[in-house]
Amino acid sequence: MNDVKVTVGGAIEGEAARRFVDAWHRAERGDSFHERYLAFESWEALVRVLTVKRMELLRYVRRHNVTSIRALAKALGRDYSNVHADVQALAAAGLLDTTDGGVHADYDAIETKIAI
Repeated sequence: MNDVKVTVGGAIEGEAARRFVDAWHRAERGDSFHERYLAFESWEALVRVLTVKRMELLRYVRRHNVTSIRALAKALGRDYSNVHADVQALAAAGLLDTTDGGVHADYDAIETKIAI
Protein backbone atom coordinates (compact mmCIF):
# COMPACT_ATOMS: atom_id res chain seq x y z
CA MET A 1 0.00 0.00 0.00
CA ASN A 2 1.26 3.45 -0.88
CA ASP A 3 0.18 5.97 1.77
CA VAL A 4 0.84 9.59 2.58
CA LYS A 5 1.71 10.08 6.24
CA VAL A 6 0.76 13.45 7.74
CA THR A 7 2.14 14.66 11.06
CA VAL A 8 0.58 17.58 12.91
CA GLY A 9 2.43 19.30 15.75
CA GLY A 10 4.94 17.72 18.05
CA ALA A 11 8.64 17.50 17.41
CA ILE A 12 8.59 17.73 13.61
CA GLU A 13 12.36 18.13 13.34
CA GLY A 14 13.04 15.08 15.51
CA GLU A 15 10.56 12.95 13.60
CA ALA A 16 12.00 14.04 10.25
CA ALA A 17 15.54 13.28 11.43
CA ARG A 18 14.48 9.81 12.60
CA ARG A 19 12.82 9.08 9.23
CA PHE A 20 15.93 10.30 7.38
CA VAL A 21 18.27 8.04 9.37
CA ASP A 22 15.91 5.09 8.92
CA ALA A 23 15.71 5.69 5.15
CA TRP A 24 19.50 6.02 4.97
CA HIS A 25 19.98 2.64 6.66
CA ARG A 26 17.43 0.96 4.40
CA ALA A 27 19.12 2.42 1.32
CA GLU A 28 22.50 1.15 2.54
CA ARG A 29 20.98 -2.34 2.80
CA GLY A 30 19.66 -2.00 -0.75
CA ASP A 31 16.01 -1.96 0.31
CA SER A 32 13.60 -0.45 -2.19
CA PHE A 33 11.00 1.87 -0.69
CA HIS A 34 8.84 4.86 -1.45
CA GLU A 35 7.48 7.04 1.31
CA ARG A 36 5.67 10.34 1.33
CA TYR A 37 5.47 12.47 4.48
CA LEU A 38 3.90 15.84 5.12
CA ALA A 39 4.45 17.74 8.36
CA PHE A 40 2.37 20.65 9.62
CA GLU A 41 3.38 22.66 12.66
CA SER A 42 -0.20 23.04 13.85
CA TRP A 43 -3.79 21.99 13.25
CA GLU A 44 -4.42 25.47 11.83
CA ALA A 45 -1.66 24.99 9.24
CA LEU A 46 -3.15 21.64 8.21
CA VAL A 47 -6.68 22.97 7.74
CA ARG A 48 -5.38 25.88 5.66
CA VAL A 49 -4.13 23.29 3.14
CA LEU A 50 -6.72 20.53 3.54
CA THR A 51 -9.99 22.45 3.38
CA VAL A 52 -13.33 20.68 3.03
CA LYS A 53 -13.47 21.50 -0.70
CA ARG A 54 -9.91 20.24 -1.24
CA MET A 55 -10.66 16.98 0.57
CA GLU A 56 -13.70 16.56 -1.69
CA LEU A 57 -11.45 17.18 -4.69
CA LEU A 58 -8.88 14.62 -3.45
CA ARG A 59 -11.58 11.98 -2.97
CA TYR A 60 -12.88 12.59 -6.49
CA VAL A 61 -9.41 12.39 -8.05
CA ARG A 62 -8.67 9.13 -6.17
CA ARG A 63 -11.83 7.51 -7.57
CA HIS A 64 -11.90 8.87 -11.14
CA ASN A 65 -9.67 9.31 -14.16
CA VAL A 66 -9.30 13.10 -14.34
CA THR A 67 -8.12 14.30 -17.74
CA SER A 68 -7.91 18.03 -16.96
CA ILE A 69 -8.57 20.65 -14.33
CA ARG A 70 -11.45 21.94 -16.45
CA ALA A 71 -13.05 18.47 -16.49
CA LEU A 72 -12.50 18.21 -12.73
CA ALA A 73 -14.19 21.59 -12.12
CA LYS A 74 -17.15 20.53 -14.25
CA ALA A 75 -17.48 17.17 -12.48
CA LEU A 76 -17.40 18.87 -9.07
CA GLY A 77 -19.77 21.65 -10.15
CA ARG A 78 -17.24 24.28 -9.11
CA ASP A 79 -15.69 27.36 -10.68
CA TYR A 80 -12.60 26.56 -12.78
CA SER A 81 -10.36 29.20 -11.16
CA ASN A 82 -11.14 27.95 -7.64
CA VAL A 83 -10.47 24.33 -8.63
CA HIS A 84 -7.27 25.37 -10.39
CA ALA A 85 -6.08 27.16 -7.22
CA ASP A 86 -6.97 24.10 -5.12
CA VAL A 87 -5.10 21.75 -7.47
CA GLN A 88 -2.03 24.01 -7.34
CA ALA A 89 -2.12 24.11 -3.52
CA LEU A 90 -2.53 20.33 -3.24
CA ALA A 91 0.22 19.72 -5.80
CA ALA A 92 2.55 22.06 -3.87
CA ALA A 93 1.78 20.05 -0.71
CA GLY A 94 2.64 16.82 -2.54
CA LEU A 95 -0.88 15.40 -2.54
CA LEU A 96 -1.58 15.71 -6.28
CA ASP A 97 0.42 15.28 -9.45
CA THR A 98 -0.47 17.22 -12.58
CA THR A 99 0.67 16.21 -16.02
CA ASP A 100 -0.44 16.70 -19.60
CA GLY A 101 -2.51 13.57 -19.00
CA GLY A 102 -4.51 15.07 -16.16
CA VAL A 103 -4.57 15.20 -12.40
CA HIS A 104 -3.50 12.18 -10.32
CA ALA A 105 -3.27 11.16 -6.66
CA ASP A 106 -0.89 8.20 -6.61
CA TYR A 107 -1.48 6.93 -3.07
CA ASP A 108 -4.02 4.70 -1.38
CA ALA A 109 -4.66 6.56 1.85
CA ILE A 110 -3.70 9.54 3.98
CA GLU A 111 -2.66 8.62 7.54
CA THR A 112 -2.62 11.37 10.15
CA LYS A 113 -0.67 11.52 13.39
CA ILE A 114 -1.59 14.38 15.67
CA ALA A 115 0.61 15.32 18.63
CA ILE A 116 -1.17 17.12 21.42
